[in-house]
Amino acid sequence: MKKYHSTFLNKILEINIPRYIIIIFDLWLALISLFIAILLRFNFESIPVADKKNIPYNILFTITVRLVYEVIWGVHKGMLRHSSSKDAMRIFYSGLSGTLTLFGINFLWLYFNGYFIYPTSVIIIDLLVYIFLMVSARILVKTLYIEFKNPYKNKKHILIYGAGESGIITKRTLDKDHASQYKVIGFIDDDEKKQGKRIENTMVYAPEDMDELVKDKNIDAIIISIQNLSFDKKQEIAEKALNLNIQILYVPPVSKWINGQLNAFQIKSIHIEDLLEREPINLNNPKVEEELKNKIILITGAAGSIGSEIVRQCAHYQPKYLVLLDIAETPLYELELEMKEKFPKLNFETVIADIKNAIRMKRVFEHFRPDIVFHAAAYKHVPVMEDNPSEAILNNVLGTKLVADLSEEFKVKKMIFISTDKAVNPTNVMGASKRIAEMYVQSKNKLSSTKYITTRFGNVLGSNGSVIVRFKKQIERGGPVTVTHPEITRFFMTIPEACQLVLEAASMGKGGEIFVFDMGKPVKILDLAIKMIRLSGLKENKDIKIEFTGLRPGEKLYEEVLADTETTIPTHHPKILIGKVREYSFDEIKQEVENLINAFNTQNNFKIVELMKKLVPEFSSNNSVFEKLDKN
Repeated sequence: MKKYHSTFLNKILEINIPRYIIIIFDLWLALISLFIAILLRFNFESIPVADKKNIPYNILFTITVRLVYEVIWGVHKGMLRHSSSKDAMRIFYSGLSGTLTLFGINFLWLYFNGYFIYPTSVIIIDLLVYIFLMVSARILVKTLYIEFKNPYKNKKHILIYGAGESGIITKRTLDKDHASQYKVIGFIDDDEKKQGKRIENTMVYAPEDMDELVKDKNIDAIIISIQNLSFDKKQEIAEKALNLNIQILYVPPVSKWINGQLNAFQIKSIHIEDLLEREPINLNNPKVEEELKNKIILITGAAGSIGSEIVRQCAHYQPKYLVLLDIAETPLYELELEMKEKFPKLNFETVIADIKNAIRMKRVFEHFRPDIVFHAAAYKHVPVMEDNPSEAILNNVLGTKLVADLSEEFKVKKMIFISTDKAVNPTNVMGASKRIAEMYVQSKNKLSSTKYITTRFGNVLGSNGSVIVRFKKQIERGGPVTVTHPEITRFFMTIPEACQLVLEAASMGKGGEIFVFDMGKPVKILDLAIKMIRLSGLKENKDIKIEFTGLRPGEKLYEEVLADTETTIPTHHPKILIGKVREYSFDEIKQEVENLINAFNTQNNFKIVELMKKLVPEFSSNNSVFEKLDKN
């Protein structure tokens, strides 16, 4: 029965009232305001006989004048339940026009009949009461509509962090959006001058009041509305909200508002990437521009997470030609469509090619004659490569060797090799394969006119197959979220920042360096999982279970950026260091790498990994079947 009444009431509230009904309603208000004005004029005492005789004329002229100007100003056209400030202005202009007309009628009556038909004060009082009743009636209808259509008892209680202009706009946006599921309980602001005061009838609290507010007011979420908020402050607010088990939302930058106006649907939940990001990237680097402008640039693995971002950033520096090479057809096609849309004047071409195919790759170099090569193509998933060592050395070692050799043959100015922190003291086949590729590239630099540069960094946020993407999918499915070990940690960096540092390293590289990026502080994966669950408005091990699955083959608890025996020297860029690593003879490395590649034909995983360990003595397998080779 309750559901039936609610549905019936909603249907009534959605009825569009005919305009003639609104006119009749407004004329009744005009009549009421007239009588109130007369009663106020005579202090609610007996009305003099002369004035009482004029009341029929007062009614006639007032109703007629109010009707005329209501139609002229279109007051009756507004929907009562959606009344706005514009409707209030129409009422004001209509009322003022009518009152001026009544003054005119009053003076004409005086001229022809020798007396005023209205007491002058009645006309003035009538204007004030008329506007008050008309506006109040519309506010009442709108309030009742909002109250019954979307009752506050069904809404989530929220706080808005920031009582500035953006915060006020956010509140107004939520208040006028009838479909909004939020009720604003208060503002939080750091400004002591605002604390304890009300803005739009909503109290402003201090940040230290949050704990008590969440408890006493049953707060469900907080909206961060401050524009240009520092990363540290965002982290501080988010950490506090997460500890209080409330949802965190944010208002997008003003530049992303639709036609300069904020819409309620643009207020989104904050993501883990927003809490792990660092300083924004800068794509106006003159040194990088000098390096890339008017150059032919080849990017392998162009459709991947890193490769595609290198493509986007290179495009900003007006290269002569971009060659986008990848073996993955669909992602490469999607990248092609994106580049045509975002950079319509860019000269570029997509090339389907396998970096392991010497004939195809030679044709690419021969045809395009690149000045700079960014080599991002690689197999990167540790457990997969642990099961497929032969493919790891074929793609990550042979592929890199082919690109490096062709770069020398076709007089490439610089080849930038994208490596990984897993190449440091490798405990898995993937990391060891990348370390071997590093050794080949670095040793080749001594004998070539081509400058070979290696960049080494850790995990990037949101890359294909990353832990964050996996956690998101597990949370969407309702869990469980699987973490390999409670103590496992990883370094994280945003894809744009990592690629920016790659370009900067490329511009400063003289050849032979292994550039190491400042990855910040390592992140505990368990903490990451808990944050992601809470950011989804859920509770770990209550709504979403966390399960520990054990370290995967080849996986280690802590990633390293530099090996134990390595040191770094600084560069002019605070986030880029040069790793001082052991150097090798090219002839020695070349022969051993060729032996390793030839071992592919044996398809003997143990034989292949044994040769890898010979090349990389620090390669010590962890949680892997290949640990027996270390014991031997």
